[in-house]
Amino acid sequence: MFALPLLHFLFQIRVTGREHMPRTGAFVIIANHLNWLDSFAILATFPIEPRVHFLGDTTTLVTKKVQWATIKAVGGYIPVNRGLHQDAVLFQHVDRCLQNGGAVALYPEGHYGPAEGQLQPLKKGFAHFAVDNRVPVVPVGMAGMKDLWLRKTVFLNIGTPISPKGQTIESLLPLAETRLRALIPEYREPAGPKLFRRRLTHLF
Repeated sequence: MFALPLLHFLFQIRVTGREHMPRTGAFVIIANHLNWLDSFAILATFPIEPRVHFLGDTTTLVTKKVQWATIKAVGGYIPVNRGLHQDAVLFQHVDRCLQNGGAVALYPEGHYGPAEGQLQPLKKGFAHFAVDNRVPVVPVGMAGMKDLWLRKTVFLNIGTPISPKGQTIESLLPLAETRLRALIPEYREPAGPKLFRRRLTHLF
């Protein structure tokens, strides 16, 4: 697959906490959301198996065909209908994925965060997925992806998995938010040339 080598050519991805990645079994990944690169960086970092499935807005799947075709080729996606407050079909798809040993990745802020280093309150869907299916939550803090340019260094910080044992949805939500917030690396925009900044930032 050409996409991941191309990704490493365009950007320098620095990862800490690889030892925390589950090697077997199902799990839920949660991360802060900065730009289109987030999902590709997660795919480039986590093992091929278990396959990582992303939640994708059905309208985005139509308008950003190249982005989602690439994610589908390397990982997988589960369609989301944002018009439904409680999407029963979405929960069924996620449950099936996790029960079959897959991984599900989502951005529980629900949209792009406003700026580097900031985290909006998390929506509780991920907590339902983890508690209902008794799978751990793997928090991933990311930095450097809000604005992009050629050969920019971006950062992923993978945290210790949070066990659902003894947790409720109400207790897991603030715990995971605190853990995720602590993992977001400090970011300072580097000096120097920023080639193709506008084009790469808005590539998708």
